[in-house]
Amino acid sequence: MFGQGASSTVEPQVTDIAILGAGAVGQLVCHQLHSAGFAVGLIARETSASTSEATDWQDLVFCPLPSTDADTDSVSYRVPTFNLDSTSLQQIRLLIVCVKAYQVIDAISPLLDKLSPQCHILLLHNGMGPHLALAPKLQGRGLSLGTTSQGVLRQSRWQVKQTGQGLTQFGHFTGPTLPQSLRDDLLNAIPNSEWVETIIPSLWQKLAVNAAINPLTALHQCPNGTLAQAEFTQTIASILDELVEVAAQDGIALDRQMLEERVYRVIELTAANFSSMHQDVAHHRPTEIEQISGYICDRANAHGLSAATNAQMCQAIKQLSAITQQA
Repeated sequence: MFGQGASSTVEPQVTDIAILGAGAVGQLVCHQLHSAGFAVGLIARETSASTSEATDWQDLVFCPLPSTDADTDSVSYRVPTFNLDSTSLQQIRLLIVCVKAYQVIDAISPLLDKLSPQCHILLLHNGMGPHLALAPKLQGRGLSLGTTSQGVLRQSRWQVKQTGQGLTQFGHFTGPTLPQSLRDDLLNAIPNSEWVETIIPSLWQKLAVNAAINPLTALHQCPNGTLAQAEFTQTIASILDELVEVAAQDGIALDRQMLEERVYRVIELTAANFSSMHQDVAHHRPTEIEQISGYICDRANAHGLSAATNAQMCQAIKQLSAITQQA
């Protein structure tokens, strides 16, 4: 379930921006938009409201980065939640999809006939691939893509803690462009965010970081900082070599040295953190390996190339996930 209303029903309200996916990133973005004064809500699979107008409210808690050595007080706030049959969905101008990459198509498909034809879609998840599957289904709607390096940890179902600042990038992919007013709303609400004219290279750069860090930390059950050790150097180099070669065949020129520097900078800055894939394996959840290492392999196969190290990562994570999910 992506979200669920939990409190009193009120009269429907117009919500300009809705978030599909109330995980850590979804709740972080929701808080940032809400704090900036924008009308934002969550889309839920279910709600306790008996009317299709659904305006249940959900109480959320956000713990910001500490401003001093002491913890900063948490912030409580409320946002409306709409079920999948709510007529209020017609009012949404921007839908931000924050589910896991492998959930994107299943999560958004039931909404496509209920959203306004003018509703713009923004995908914000790790990995690559869902944008290609989703684009033909959009019925003329615009699609933008995004990537964020903000750190956030889910502490309970409706409470998250920000663990790090980072760059957030958005850009157009296909169909009508995101209206300037909504673009400005996003950039004003989300710290350290920017609009880029060509988003695909930015996604490949983020993919490089995920491909180098996530599978290895999951396989070795270690925090990100462990990957700075010499024993991982060759594997990380091979992952990046394959990715750069594959991206070039897709028409994306990447700076190999810059990518390696970026990977090791993330390893250093997030040394004590555990990657999302590590957390997924540890909690017996499906991983996004198919949209990370698997995407590199798929594109390699499309061009008649080999991506042996990424294929090895993909297979190893699948085997590990199968074992842990049976445990």
